[in-house]
Amino acid sequence: MRGCERRGADRGFVTAESAVVLPVLVMFAMALVWGLLVIAAQIQCVDAARTGARAAARQDPADAVVAVTREAAPSGAKVTVSRAGDQVRVLVVAKPPALRGLPFEVREEAVAAAEEAAVAVPGTAAVPETGAGVSP
Repeated sequence: MRGCERRGADRGFVTAESAVVLPVLVMFAMALVWGLLVIAAQIQCVDAARTGARAAARQDPADAVVAVTREAAPSGAKVTVSRAGDQVRVLVVAKPPALRGLPFEVREEAVAAAEEAAVAVPGTAAVPETGAGVSP
């Protein structure tokens, strides 16, 4: 009979253990999903910064560079375009899509060398100013 009594008492322990373990598993799953969303936002920032740097290096207008960068960036991202000498820098800063209340942000910066403008002579093909790749 003691075996029967003991089996009934164990049922309460299983329920209590499940009540403790289940919320922990849910929190762990939520943390994994949030981590994946942060990684996805970081990848979007990388792509956006590279796209913007490429556009700025081609000497596209500043408004066009910002527009192209914002299209590739996560929603609500801040885009900064700067130029120092012959280099252009594009900085993209965004907050992860979930848990926006946390003081956490992802950022990426891309640097590219500005391309030289081609000089067009009437009646000839455009030749780079440096003459690179032109044989006499």
